Amino acid sequence: MKFVVATALSLVSSVAFARPAPLVSIPSHDAFFDNIAAHCGKAYEGKITVDNVTGPNSFAGKKLVMHVRRCNERELQVPFHVGSDASRTWLITKTGSGLSLKHDHRHKDGTDDDSTMYGGHTIDAGFANVQSFPADQYSKESFARQGIPQSMGNTWQMYIYDEKFTYRLVREGREFRVDFDLTKPITVPSAPWGYKD
Repeated sequence: MKFVVATALSLVSSVAFARPAPLVSIPSHDAFFDNIAAHCGKAYEGKITVDNVTGPNSFAGKKLVMHVRRCNERELQVPFHVGSDASRTWLITKTGSGLSLKHDHRHKDGTDDDSTMYGGHTIDAGFANVQSFPADQYSKESFARQGIPQSMGNTWQMYIYDEKFTYRLVREGREFRVDFDLTKPITVPSAPWGYKD
């Protein structure tokens, strides 16, 4: 009898804890995430509005497209196409302690680029329309290994308003910004490298 009772309690206990942990977040992070998710399935063209680097620019003269491609309650996948280069996908993820921004870089065959999954994590509440992602420890160590220690000071920012989405990179002596027109959806591009439609 004791064995039966113990087994029954064990089953009840395992059932009680079988559900996943709740996804916790704060209102400003939720609102920012939801503001981007509202564009799920749509693509928009952008243009460089700030770039203080002199000399050749791999983005110059190329069509810039963001595509809010896949969305669920935890993650947004936003490929960033630069001309025919479909190597970049922004991953915005709810982590339970804020929002993470990662840059998933792939080769045309879908394999990982040496420089991939760098990014940052929110360190404050931010706003429903603006979030900042200072470089995380993984990224800092990756940048050091790659011989680009100046990137350890990177902060990525994203802004989303009714008419415009902005991706911005800032660090000491460096600023890069692309603004996308949210009033004019365009034909969605094919899947980014390493992903499937």
